[in-house]
Amino acid sequence: MAWRIGVDVGGTFTDVVLVNEETGHIGVAKALTTPRDVTRGVIDGIRQGLTRYRVAPSEVALLAHATTIAANALIEKKGAKAGFVATRGFRDVLELRRSSRADLYDLFQDAPAVLVPRRWRFEITGRIDAQGQVVTPLDEREIDGVIAAVRDTGLQTVAVSLLFSFLNDSHERLLGDRLRRALPGVGVYLSSEVLPEIREFERASTTAVCAYIGPLLAGYLDRLQCEITGLGLPQLYVMGSSGGVFDVTEGLRMPAMAIESGPAAGVIAAALAGRELGLPNLISFDMGGTTAKASLIADGEVGGSGHLKRWLHGTGHPVRVPVIDLAEVSAGGGSIAWVDPGGALKVGPRSAGADPGPAAYGRGGSEPTVSDADVVLGYLDREALLGGALAINFGAAQTAIREQVADPLGFGVTEAAAAIVEIVNSNMAEALRIVSVERGHDPREFALIAFGGAGPVHAAALAAELQIPEVIVPPAAGAFSALGLVASDLKRDYSRTLYADLGALDPAQVAKALAEMEATASEWLASVVIPPGRRVLPRAADLRYRRQAYELTVPVAQGAITHESLDRLAAAFHDKHRQTYGHVNPEEPVQLVNLRLSAIGRLPGLTLAQPPGAAPVRRRTREVWFPKIGSGPCPRHWRDGLAAGETLAGPAIIEAMDSTIVVPPGWIASVDGKGYIRLRRR
Repeated sequence: MAWRIGVDVGGTFTDVVLVNEETGHIGVAKALTTPRDVTRGVIDGIRQGLTRYRVAPSEVALLAHATTIAANALIEKKGAKAGFVATRGFRDVLELRRSSRADLYDLFQDAPAVLVPRRWRFEITGRIDAQGQVVTPLDEREIDGVIAAVRDTGLQTVAVSLLFSFLNDSHERLLGDRLRRALPGVGVYLSSEVLPEIREFERASTTAVCAYIGPLLAGYLDRLQCEITGLGLPQLYVMGSSGGVFDVTEGLRMPAMAIESGPAAGVIAAALAGRELGLPNLISFDMGGTTAKASLIADGEVGGSGHLKRWLHGTGHPVRVPVIDLAEVSAGGGSIAWVDPGGALKVGPRSAGADPGPAAYGRGGSEPTVSDADVVLGYLDREALLGGALAINFGAAQTAIREQVADPLGFGVTEAAAAIVEIVNSNMAEALRIVSVERGHDPREFALIAFGGAGPVHAAALAAELQIPEVIVPPAAGAFSALGLVASDLKRDYSRTLYADLGALDPAQVAKALAEMEATASEWLASVVIPPGRRVLPRAADLRYRRQAYELTVPVAQGAITHESLDRLAAAFHDKHRQTYGHVNPEEPVQLVNLRLSAIGRLPGLTLAQPPGAAPVRRRTREVWFPKIGSGPCPRHWRDGLAAGETLAGPAIIEAMDSTIVVPPGWIASVDGKGYIRLRRR
């Protein structure tokens, strides 16, 4: 038998999913995340899963991993000692940035710290113009000075970003070759290899980010691969921000691809669930220990935003890589509730994480969290979670809320817990609005698929807020992102700037650029042993009207590139512009800015369906609080004991080892033949 293993590191738990390729059986293991050494929690979770499901390491065909190492290095400013080389006169491009700010009207905000201090930023003479022509030859005599400076300062990596290298990379390649030969122990990242696209600052920033996080990511993956090899497991694959896995070697060439590694996997699994259920329109909702993420799947397609603005996450460093369109808020089970000096109750952005964790976990946490509020209200078991593996200290949860929220506000403990839940639900509803209403979609035309350890607890309340008619809770909901890892295909994204009006563009230019990218993509797919029959190379183009500052990404149909196909591409852009912005100007010329191509290696398909088995029926009752009706006895069911076709009227609680589902009054939960639980309003 062949098994696939997916490992997703969260803020509180490390989730491990094991899937049998032959039977489709899904197994779940959870270990507490170990922030001081993430590798330990990953290996603990893998060992736990192998032992529980009696899987021999030799039976594992695929091991995929989602990591937050790259994102944390940026947020915590714990990256490498990196240098930066620019065209003479442009060493300060990283510091000048653009005019966009985290808060447009805050006159006192500090600019984010620059990843590369000015003393480690170097210049070199040589100039290429906007047409890709050499104006001033590269002064090779200056390269020795750069090499000496890098060596003397003990830099670990160097980012090179010269003007217009996306049109002509000859200067960057020459400089890069010299640096790599003279400094074999120093990582060298060239912008023409990392991001051959227009926009000087974004290209320089993305290359600098790669240099900054590269050594940390490499060290982590090397340690993890050594541990995995010691267990007898196969080569490790890493989840990328755009929704596919890639081998470690490819990831270290472009470390920025792994920044949004974890959240993408859950959306991929949600799209697969939609195909199984025949539901093309879904809003995915993933609530874990530290954050909640939302994404939209329309007509079966996962939305992509084209690039990642790390400013929105508080780091101020744009990273222009393809990403799944996600809205993320600091609202998770570990989000800490607090009262500000003005007497207002707040939830987040600080999180208790895995260490010390919520007060209810009994690991030294003393601040009240969303999970503590869920325990006090009865939504989570007051005795134990994870099938009894995690003991709950109900008294500690009550004490934390009483002392730090209820008493300062003059509330009772239950009233304070309800207020915490109401605030965090409001914050998460905003994320759902961002990916639906703000993208031109009506949430009432979608179903909400909820997962993550805390997602199914809060999903029905959010659906009611946005008038979403149905909530779907998939099998293995608490480890659904890890499940997405083993359901993802291999994927690598490529891009190239080709700046011209579509109406005046020679189709042969487009065809030539796409053919070159296709050759590079096919070479990578061959290197990871993907047979030709499983290779897919979808194409897209970044388009805009003249004088617009940003583009919309539109798919390019397969087949020959002709004047007629370019006309159809322009028409598709007009349609997307109308949907996105509410207006269109068909008379305005359309400009092509970038061509994009994805190399996708299809893996054998998986099914997420887990038909309900014949587990013993386990039903009890506990006190649970709900809005408008207060506290009262509520039926509590074990998910494995529910039969296909069984229907439960709210209020009800459905528990599993990995997650808990709250069915509020006025809702009905039904179990379908594939093991999905579907909630609808009466």
